[in-house]
Amino acid sequence: MSNDQRSQRYQIGYALAPKKEQTFIQPSLVTKASERGIDLIRIDPYKPLIEQGPFDCIIHKLYGPDWNQQLLQFSSRNQGVRVIDPPELIERLHNRISMLEVVSDMKIDLNSKGKLSVPKQAVVSGPTEVHELRFPLIAKPLEANGTPKSHQMYLIFDTEGLQVLEEAAPMVLQEFVNHGGVVFKVYVAGSSVKCVKRKSLPDISQEKMKSLKGFLPFSQVSSNAVDDDDREVDLEKNEVPCEGFVVELARAMREALGLNLFNFDLIRENDDNISARGDSDRYLVIDINYLPGYAKLQGYVSFLMDFFLNLANNCESS
Repeated sequence: MSNDQRSQRYQIGYALAPKKEQTFIQPSLVTKASERGIDLIRIDPYKPLIEQGPFDCIIHKLYGPDWNQQLLQFSSRNQGVRVIDPPELIERLHNRISMLEVVSDMKIDLNSKGKLSVPKQAVVSGPTEVHELRFPLIAKPLEANGTPKSHQMYLIFDTEGLQVLEEAAPMVLQEFVNHGGVVFKVYVAGSSVKCVKRKSLPDISQEKMKSLKGFLPFSQVSSNAVDDDDREVDLEKNEVPCEGFVVELARAMREALGLNLFNFDLIRENDDNISARGDSDRYLVIDINYLPGYAKLQGYVSFLMDFFLNLANNCESS
C-alpha cells in the first residue's frame, strides 16, 4: 500500500487485554471496517506506545500508571490523535459510588417520559453499618475493576446477613428495588445507542421477606428462592422504554461522563402504587460499565461501524 493510499484510510489503534481483544475485535468487524476504509491496528502492550503508529485514533482498555503515562506522552507528541477515552474519566467508573453520582448530578429533561434516579446506597466497612437503608439490600464491592472479586455480589435480607461483609469490606450497600425481574441494558458508542432486555433478579414481596434469612450470593438467587410466584419472567411482555427516552438519557450520560464507549443497566420500578396513581414510570440506573461486551448485541458490527465512521468523518471535517 502506498503512502497516499494509507493517508486516505482512517487508522484506529486498539490496546486491549487478550480476552477483551478476542471478543471486541472479531474478524467480521475487521473485515467490514477495512471495506469502509478503516484499519484496526493492534497496539503491542509490551512495546513503547510512542514507537507505534501512525494512528488517527486510539481505543483502549488497559489500566495502571505506566499505561496512563504512555498515553499522556503519546498525546503530547501527537496532539491530533484522539484518545477514546481519557483514563481519568474512565477511572470514575471503577468506583461504584462515583459512577452513579454522575446520574444524580445530571440536568436532563425527560418530558414526562419517565422519572430517573439511582438506588439509595452507602459505603460500609463492617456488618454493623446499614445507614438507615431498608432490607433487602444488595451488597457489591466498592471497586468495579473487572476482577473476579469485583463481581462477588450478595442479596442481604436482614442484619444477620450483614455478617458477609466482615471479610469483604469495603462494600456498597444498595437498596433493592422490585423491577419485574427485567433489566434494560443500554449500549452506547458515541451517538449510537441500543437498548436490550435481559433477565434480572426476581421481585421480592413483603410477605416473602418474612421468611427470608441471612444472605444469598447472586449466583444462588433464583425465582424459587425469593419469589412467591414460580413463573418464569416473560421478557416479551416487558416493553423497553420508549426510544426517545433512551436516546436522550444516553446523550446526557455521555456528556456528563465525557465517555464514548460504555453501557448502563436501567431498571423500571415495579410498583402497583405508581400505576394506580397514573404517575410516570420511575427508572433507576444501577450500574455503568466501560467498553462492555458489544459482541453480545445483535448486529454489533453495524453498531460499531456507525461509531467508527463518525470518528473518521469528524476527522476529515476538522
